[in-house]
Amino acid sequence: MDEPSTLLTAGGLGIIGATVALLIWNKVSPIVAMVLIPIVGALLLGFSITDIAEFAGEGLSTVMNVTVMFIFAILFFGILYDAGLFDPVIRSLILATRGKIILVTVGTGLIGAVAHLDGAGATTFLLTVPALLPLYQALNMSKYLLLLMLALAASIMNLVPWGGPAGRVVAVTGEEPLDIYLPLIPLQGVGVVLLIILGVLLGMRESRRIQKQVAAGEIQLAEDFSIRSIADNFSERQLRERADIVSQMRSGKAIYWTNAILALTIFGLMLADVLPPHLAFMIGVAIALPLNFSSSKLQMERIRAHAPNALMMAAVILGASVFLGVLDQSKMLESIALSALAVIPEGLGPNLHIAMGVLGVPMDLLTSTDAYYFSVLPLVEATATQYGVSSIETAHAMMVGNVIGTFVSPFSPAVWLMLGLANANFGQHLKYSFFIVWGFSVLMLLAAMALGLVGIS
Repeated sequence: MDEPSTLLTAGGLGIIGATVALLIWNKVSPIVAMVLIPIVGALLLGFSITDIAEFAGEGLSTVMNVTVMFIFAILFFGILYDAGLFDPVIRSLILATRGKIILVTVGTGLIGAVAHLDGAGATTFLLTVPALLPLYQALNMSKYLLLLMLALAASIMNLVPWGGPAGRVVAVTGEEPLDIYLPLIPLQGVGVVLLIILGVLLGMRESRRIQKQVAAGEIQLAEDFSIRSIADNFSERQLRERADIVSQMRSGKAIYWTNAILALTIFGLMLADVLPPHLAFMIGVAIALPLNFSSSKLQMERIRAHAPNALMMAAVILGASVFLGVLDQSKMLESIALSALAVIPEGLGPNLHIAMGVLGVPMDLLTSTDAYYFSVLPLVEATATQYGVSSIETAHAMMVGNVIGTFVSPFSPAVWLMLGLANANFGQHLKYSFFIVWGFSVLMLLAAMALGLVGIS
């Protein structure tokens, strides 16, 4: 085993510490912090411009396919959203709740899961919060229960390879997106079952709370409540919001079902490993555009409409690849890992990834998501590797432990959108949801261990 370099260890920790501080400070974009800090740090350590260019080039070469996948996945789902592919599903789920508190709670989780198929939190909450908030208000249900169920559902679905956490993990580990994701599909199924069970339990608790308030004369139940009118309002609002493009789109049942078949086909080709994800989504976009929009002008307009979201995530991944390329190729990460071996208790070392997974939710409140994946994960991976733990196993433990807390973290912009749409307070959301979310996260990690995704020594 090589000996760690004091200079490289100190330099690497300094670069990581400065980057994390800037990300938490939130005064510069992640791209600024993850590109400039490692370059300046490497220069101070004596590496030449040529060396740094090679380090960065190695990092960039490992994430190009992932970057392309993100760009075209977001465009693909954006086009399907424009086409209203998910609207009838969500409307049907609203009607299926029949205004029953337990069914509404469970239905909220299922609606959130469907809405988050695109992996974009902002789209999910724009679609679901305005649709479901009137239902919760009519039934005197807590809006914080609504936010909790949506947050959990979106977090479970956020394990998809085009979701933010998976993109960050792939950028760090260099593994293929499907190698990370395919083993997680059964875990997502377990997560949905756990969500339904939790929905039943929380729905029962909410029913008792409302009954007590009614008995005390604090609230009155609505007498003219209509679940169908709420579903109709959802459909009408979706049409209004897309009014500027609906009139220019191809429409009809044939187009709707063709879009559905296209989506299932792209998923199938990708998950069966017939096509790599980046090519599958490129083909999906190339088919979806002319299928739904008749002219090249309209097609380019929709690309421009969804490009900001696509480019934002792509830019973060490219910036992170420079950060990780410099730390990895310069041997700083290896030196830090070797130094850590000397101070980590012998019993903890082989299970470090599990310990960090258990702490994933509270860590998301103390650091940003970018800091967790781009600074903490590389250190844990490098250290765990010394004990024979594979990169994928480390990634699964930390990803599963952290992802459930995504939408209770103040560092997630989508959280503030969700709170704004519900006119809710972050402190109250955190108080209502934090321990439930953390407990759910630990259950998911235990399920991952039971499924053999994560091992304990």
